[in-house]
Amino acid sequence: MKIWQKNTDVDKLVEQFTVGQDREMDLLLAKADVLGSLAHTRMLESIGLLEAKELEAVQAELKNIYREIEAGNFSIDQAVEDVHSQVEWLLTQRVGEAGKKIHSGRSRNDQVLVDLKLFFRESIEEIVGLTSGLFGQLLQLSEQHKDKLLPGYTHLQIAMPSSFGLWFGAYAESLVDDMEVMLAAWKVCNKNPLGSAAGYGSSFPLNRTMTTSLLGFGQLNHNVVYAQMGRGKTERILAQAMSSVAATLAKMAMDICLFINQNFGFISFPAELTTGSSIMPHKKNPDVFELVRSRCNKIQALPNEIALMTTNLPSGYHRDLQLLKENLFPAISSLKECLEITSFMLNHIEIKEQILDDAKYSYLFSVEVVNELALQGVPFREAYKQVGESIENGTFKPAMKLNHTHEGSIGNLQNEQIGQMMKEVLGQFKFSEVHAALQDLIK
Repeated sequence: MKIWQKNTDVDKLVEQFTVGQDREMDLLLAKADVLGSLAHTRMLESIGLLEAKELEAVQAELKNIYREIEAGNFSIDQAVEDVHSQVEWLLTQRVGEAGKKIHSGRSRNDQVLVDLKLFFRESIEEIVGLTSGLFGQLLQLSEQHKDKLLPGYTHLQIAMPSSFGLWFGAYAESLVDDMEVMLAAWKVCNKNPLGSAAGYGSSFPLNRTMTTSLLGFGQLNHNVVYAQMGRGKTERILAQAMSSVAATLAKMAMDICLFINQNFGFISFPAELTTGSSIMPHKKNPDVFELVRSRCNKIQALPNEIALMTTNLPSGYHRDLQLLKENLFPAISSLKECLEITSFMLNHIEIKEQILDDAKYSYLFSVEVVNELALQGVPFREAYKQVGESIENGTFKPAMKLNHTHEGSIGNLQNEQIGQMMKEVLGQFKFSEVHAALQDLIK
């Protein structure tokens, strides 16, 4: 029997199909579920639906369950459908009748909503932390290698001189914009849906502002119908933010796979960080970055997967939404792993020097020659034509000296300004306020 059942047992095949992977997915929500119950029961006592002694017993045992979860001593029994039922069942076994009262004024619908919001907030903080670490690493590498030149490409053709300072710094600044998108996802996730019940509120005089404060949410999902409509939309917005980070990682991974190729030879990694071939003894393959590229490309498909799973669902709860966890939860883990391994690999990157001394890169400097003529008073189009003709007839002489001084160029990377941009974005997440609220809830 399930806590929501009456007098009919669900067919075993139907039960197995409808529960699916929910028990496995719900283990990730266990701490969040207890936090939600800690806040909800304090609110119930404040409006007279729990007595003070009942609240004391319930709170103490919920905190015991929280510690069991943290210690890895929590599981969801096969006879129990989900984490919400497991926590309530454990509580009732340990404190008796008071445990049966904690569901007053809420539904499993708003329970899972608040669990997901709390889990997403924690996941965002972890992703932001890893991204911030990688960002700092990229800026440091940009400064360290700012004077080392490499070819810049358009259409995969040799184009103009670039530098490792520009290359590392470009991906650092890309992460700033990715965090802007993640900040938008954080703001959506940081709204409290608890008290929306099954999506239409409750006749109990719930104090939703109180639970908002207790759980450290920035504000309410005010309209109870919209709180339920946010299921699927919240996941899609978070997936879009994750896909933005993933796009940056995938592009950088592709660059690295090119640059490590013997025909480029711009960078290398220690042999123990590459893989070999079963028949070609000379091979040192960039398998890590190939997998980062593919994993991150999968993550970029995630927003569309979620959109297709939720397209044309009317308002209210639908069981389709359960499956979103199976797509999103593994993607969160995968993105964190990609950020971690990318940072680890960049700790060991080796940069080749004097790359542009090779004669095949002489044409990289054609624009420098055109610009020098223009500075001497030759109209740009005439200078362009003269240099083009010298290339065609084999008389081109490159001017190897670079004089790029404007903002964001080889000689003026603006890394300090990029660092300040990231600092300003990260400061808006206010993770410390959430920590303070949750610590007060479980102390």
